[in-house]
Amino acid sequence: MRDLTDKLTARGAEALEDGELLALLLGDGVAGEPMEQLAGRLLDAFGGRLSDLGRADVARLRMAAGIGLKRACRIAAAAEIGRRMLAAEAGDADRIATSDDVIRLFRPQIESLGYEECWALYLTSTNRIIERCRISQGGVQGTVVDHRLVVKRALELLATQLILVHNHPSGTAEPSPQDRLLTERLARAAALFDIRLLDHLIIAREGEFSFLRHGLLDPK
Repeated sequence: MRDLTDKLTARGAEALEDGELLALLLGDGVAGEPMEQLAGRLLDAFGGRLSDLGRADVARLRMAAGIGLKRACRIAAAAEIGRRMLAAEAGDADRIATSDDVIRLFRPQIESLGYEECWALYLTSTNRIIERCRISQGGVQGTVVDHRLVVKRALELLATQLILVHNHPSGTAEPSPQDRLLTERLARAAALFDIRLLDHLIIAREGEFSFLRHGLLDPK
């Protein structure tokens, strides 16, 4: 422990490897096992991927390497702090330049959910954010979105542009037939009021999908 704290103090947390950071969170070993070895076993249980470890719930963390409830809660808390920091930084943005900006804004919030959420991002003609609005919340397989309510809210806000965002708990970002149909209906309904659907983004653990980038949407 002292060696790791000295290294962090002297060189910064960014100098520590993944296993070393985990070892500091764990605090001490189990039944005489050094904390670095315990951290290595825990990381191996998730394929060496911190991202997968950070998404695990307390029950899975506790059983993964026999680290116990207190250590599992400590890791889960650290992962949640990281997500909230990313969400807070993204939430400070008041203007959208590209679809990547939208992904950075929403990924910390919806990527790890075990159910689908759909959000609408309402914008001015200069891409300033007017409002972020959760328009539906559903199950693992999908959620129901009423495109008329999405357009109605845009009219209430005097928004001239909007972006639709939702997550896929399955891990793959490939759009379903229902996703494609919703995009078509929303684009047509919005166009009736001179409102542009700029993009429909699907966020998942394995990546993201942009209807605009794949040529499935014409925002003009």
